Amino acid sequence: MPKPAMTDNLNAIRFISADGVQVANSGHPGLPMGAAAMAYAIWMRHMKHNPADPKWADRDRFVLSGGHGSMLLYTLLYLTGYGLKVEDLKQFRQWGSLTPGHPEYGHTPGIETTTGPLGQGFANAVGMAIAEAHLAAEFNRPGHDVVDHYTYAIVTDGDLMEGITSEAASLTGTMGLGKLIFLYDSNRISIEGSTEVAFTEDVAARFAAYNWHVQDVADGNDVEALSAAIDAAKADPRPSLIVCHTIIGYGLPTKAGSASVHGSPAGWDELNKAKAAVGWPEEPLFHAPEAVLKHFAEAKTAGQKAQTAWEKRFAAYAKAYPDLAAEFERRMAGKLPKGWKKALPVFKGDAKGMASRAASGKTINALAATLPELMGGSADLAPSNNTWMDGYEAFSGKNPLGRNIHFGVREMGMAGITNGMAVHGGLIPYCATFLVFSDYLRGALRVSALSKMGSVYVLTHDSIAVGEDGPTHEPIETVMSLRLIPDLVVMRPADANETAQAWRYAIEHRDTPVVLALSRQNLPTFDRSWVNSADGVQKGAYTLFQTKPGTPDLIIIATGSEVQLGLDAAMRLKRQGHIVRVVSMPSWEVFKAQSRSYRDEVLPPAVTARLSVEAGVTTGWQTWVGEAGASIGIDRFGASAPGDRVMSEFGFTVDKVLKQARKLLKK
Repeated sequence: MPKPAMTDNLNAIRFISADGVQVANSGHPGLPMGAAAMAYAIWMRHMKHNPADPKWADRDRFVLSGGHGSMLLYTLLYLTGYGLKVEDLKQFRQWGSLTPGHPEYGHTPGIETTTGPLGQGFANAVGMAIAEAHLAAEFNRPGHDVVDHYTYAIVTDGDLMEGITSEAASLTGTMGLGKLIFLYDSNRISIEGSTEVAFTEDVAARFAAYNWHVQDVADGNDVEALSAAIDAAKADPRPSLIVCHTIIGYGLPTKAGSASVHGSPAGWDELNKAKAAVGWPEEPLFHAPEAVLKHFAEAKTAGQKAQTAWEKRFAAYAKAYPDLAAEFERRMAGKLPKGWKKALPVFKGDAKGMASRAASGKTINALAATLPELMGGSADLAPSNNTWMDGYEAFSGKNPLGRNIHFGVREMGMAGITNGMAVHGGLIPYCATFLVFSDYLRGALRVSALSKMGSVYVLTHDSIAVGEDGPTHEPIETVMSLRLIPDLVVMRPADANETAQAWRYAIEHRDTPVVLALSRQNLPTFDRSWVNSADGVQKGAYTLFQTKPGTPDLIIIATGSEVQLGLDAAMRLKRQGHIVRVVSMPSWEVFKAQSRSYRDEVLPPAVTARLSVEAGVTTGWQTWVGEAGASIGIDRFGASAPGDRVMSEFGFTVDKVLKQARKLLKK
């Protein structure tokens, strides 16, 4: 069978994608039709991938950052043999399908990351490139390149308008990540019309200023020119942006080049006229000539050949470096090393104690040697967040072995990059900033929760006890707002040992992102000889202390720095003969996931005298205190003064807790 004409290959991509959108009567046909040649050049000329094994460790990664054009990606997965069928394409955007409106990580084989919120995929791809560079430096040996792959992405005008992209691109240029190749679908159209209305900058000059290798391809439908540009990108040590001048909705007779096909189906009449113009049949839908199908099937053959060759190289590597090979396999499988928990620090009781951010720093450093996959950094706040791994250097293009990352003041980009590192595999990545600035990175955090990416967010300075910095830096609503995000675990530990246990939870649960909300100020380290073990953190909440056996008269539920207030109040109420239970509840989400019997054991339903104490908004605490209970919190912004004074002025004192507790006991 003769090879199909290139126009047939590209038309198959265009019309299969457009058919999917039209059948669903929903979606974005413009990007797939305009970017078909870009996608073909990457997938069929350059990308190393094996459709039969979407998780092959040394595959190239591909990110469709403009996730609204998802039918392009689904069409490629179908044509190259990742397991999608025509029936799946017919179910685009329908309930329970493998072809949702935007690509979702973990949902469809071959999808490397969740995209849709513009700019997130761009930043994720940067994280993947960091992971590749670090793992290559760690595991490759002369003559044995077992980690050697590229990260490709198609990015859009909308991606490049988003601030997260500027942050990630700036950092990437500073690092010099040469195995990152982005093709920019420059069709100059956004939902509101021409990009002239809001986006007139010289993108090429901007990226050149970021220290990227920049090329320009005048005709984005010229596969040969695109392929040559990718070759040139591979030869340059810098990250690459290839500006590809395209026409959105290419081939549509009246709508090509217009905003009308950015987010709406073309319409059957328009689509059929486009097919007729190039001799493409209207029926059957999702048509591809036999020669085209056979051609795209070559991707599976080539991929299997590439993977087999790699497996032979890896076998030779394993023979020469058996320990390194075993470690690489462990890391890429996401398995933890035996005995790693022995490295978790145990802190002695100490009334002076330490800030939970300091305990977190000690935990990170204690785990660093045992967990070589631990890698991360801060948004220019490492000394404040306590996230630096001592004895390890900073990551850069020149020093890819480094495990500490200087993200700079780039919370949005930092979180998106961390997610990319998480989905690449082989690493346990973390990032850090002040809790109040989590609003900057919330978009990426939400995506990590949606897609169950195992990023760890170290968010310090967790309350009004920040003090002198004042209300701009004092998170009031932040912890509660983070608890609203499904599938995100928020941990607010009460002392050093709870902090170590919170890290244990984050390390052991790689299928969910975890937020560690940590204090700036010192917290007493509880003497675990008279209060219960901090292991209870693994269940989200536990009985920390009870004045004496029996059914409690009152339950005080607290988190973080306020747990000590609950303990002090309980001791004073004990002298008056009351049975008071103090429950430390570092994580609502983990506690909710426990069995009903355990939850009732910690919070007996018959005990309605319940008091919550947390230095944040009281909204939501009714879940745990019930209608008969009460909450001590703060439902306004903070103030600038020494932390102790601010806490006192807002009522976070033992006397305030006692006063409210006695009211409940009287009831």
